Amino acid sequence: MPKKSPLSFQIDLKKFEKATDDEKKQQDVMSESTSFFKDGMRKLRKNPLAMGSIVVLVLIMAMIFIVPHIVPYSYSQIITVNGRRDKTASNMAPFEYSQLEQKYMEEGGKVFPHIMGTDEMGRDYFVRVIYGTRVSLAVGLFASIIVLLIGVLYGSISGYFGGKVDLVMMRIVDIIYSLPDMLMVILLSVVLRETLKVDNIAFLQKLGPNMISMFIVFGLLYWTGMARMVRGQILTIKQNEYVLAAKISGAKSGRIIRKHILPNCVSVIIVAGALQIPSAIFTESFLSFIGLGVQAPMPSLGSLANAGRAGLTAYPYKLIFPAVMICLITLAFNLLGDGLRDAFDPKLRRD
Repeated sequence: MPKKSPLSFQIDLKKFEKATDDEKKQQDVMSESTSFFKDGMRKLRKNPLAMGSIVVLVLIMAMIFIVPHIVPYSYSQIITVNGRRDKTASNMAPFEYSQLEQKYMEEGGKVFPHIMGTDEMGRDYFVRVIYGTRVSLAVGLFASIIVLLIGVLYGSISGYFGGKVDLVMMRIVDIIYSLPDMLMVILLSVVLRETLKVDNIAFLQKLGPNMISMFIVFGLLYWTGMARMVRGQILTIKQNEYVLAAKISGAKSGRIIRKHILPNCVSVIIVAGALQIPSAIFTESFLSFIGLGVQAPMPSLGSLANAGRAGLTAYPYKLIFPAVMICLITLAFNLLGDGLRDAFDPKLRRD
């Protein structure tokens, strides 16, 4: 480089330092045109625990849809050999065959293996665990949808209008929050059994009054936390200038909430919804464990764990399999919820 003249106004390049790799990366990110969702998904993909949870949940989802079409047993079917009930097929260990099945196999027949053994009535335990997982996941997803719809709607109205409306609505939330959920499930189960007449409707008969009462309890009681969270967010957001500008322009309250306020609460709603699913699954498993959940013969992870508890010393696998499945589902959803919170909550973002 030629020597710079002392009278020259030319910039001395030696006084500048080269950009580091982090600064170059930051410049590349800043130059990209991205949306809130794309930016959140990019951060989520960098979280190994969250991505591992997604893989586990996808595998479980695939199992509950594919396995019933592959395994030739149903959740209530007692094992038979050549059309005859196999009385020796009860309480078998994983990958074990009964005496009749062994004799049938020696004669050239084929028997699908009992991957998780059988229960005390001679039913394939693997299929029952898969159906129990399907029921628990369906309860968790359906309950979380109910909680999201009621909680977001109620919290939005309370937080946006404020004043006396907010005061009255929050006192109602306090009253509902104080109700004992277990007592409500028991009472609703008794009342619905007498009033709904579920025995006359095939679909409701399969669910049972306990399951219907559980859905109603989720709709009546468990939305209060979501409503409080959404209300707190809206109380902060509605003070912003763009909300005031929408009011001045003559926009209706419903449009302001739908177009200007709720989109800015979407990160909190997504995270709360993801964390609500394992809570609902655990609640359903607990209620089924004490006999207030899914009605027999439809299995649930909680009812399977309760049945396995009776023969814990002799057949520990009957408790281990449903318990491991409950742990996998709840842990995966919790880790995914934490990953979504880190990725989509602006206050917790880390680059």
